[in-house]
Amino acid sequence: MTGFRWEIIQEYLPLFIDGAMMTLKCTLICVISGTLWGLALGLGRLAHAPHGPWKYLLRYAIQWPVRIYISAFRGTPLFVQIMVVHFALIPLFINPRDGLLVSGGIMSADFARALRSEYGAFLSCVVAITLNAGAYVSEIFRAGIQSIDRGQTEASRSLGMPYGSTMRKVILPQAFRRMLPPLGNNAIAILKDSSLASAIGLADLAYAARTVSGAYATYWEPYLVISLVYWVFTFLLSLLVQYMEKRFGKSDSR
Repeated sequence: MTGFRWEIIQEYLPLFIDGAMMTLKCTLICVISGTLWGLALGLGRLAHAPHGPWKYLLRYAIQWPVRIYISAFRGTPLFVQIMVVHFALIPLFINPRDGLLVSGGIMSADFARALRSEYGAFLSCVVAITLNAGAYVSEIFRAGIQSIDRGQTEASRSLGMPYGSTMRKVILPQAFRRMLPPLGNNAIAILKDSSLASAIGLADLAYAARTVSGAYATYWEPYLVISLVYWVFTFLLSLLVQYMEKRFGKSDSR
């Protein structure tokens, strides 16, 4: 067995650095967008009315579609979802010839062509992981909100606070402290799962390793390097989550 050949990594170091930046960029955008989308889905899952026609409207027009959405995205592989988004959903909207956004006059054919050429893989990665992460985050929000004593909601409503203000000022701040650990785990999962987008040409860390391994017909050096980089990223992310937990814990004790 030959030793570790550092010259291979040194030669392709700019490619690895660019791949690391792309991985971090995708992770940051997907964590933020996935959390916001998951919050919307979680609130939709909990939407209800005590009586009247609104009760059935919320149940069948919001609750059940959200449940089906969550079940579908949690029950199918993320890799398949990335492929469907990249080869079916994105072309449906931004195809230069007959995309819905092009035919609707929202964007020009030249802009759609440039967008798909320059940012097609990145856009597909962000959309697919956001849709997937939202399904998991929605369950985190649902469990966190339901863990708060219902008496606090009733007390807020009795004081005249509307539902939106009650959620924003009373329930969600308390629930967020309890949801930090699972939200942190979800962010770490997004960081690692972003490597799947290299299959559609996203120039991330996994793409860099595949490029180097194809050029030198070796897998030891490139994949060991990106494994170490992914481990460092996840370790730093876990430290950030721990810091936030301690900070919110101190604010609770005051």
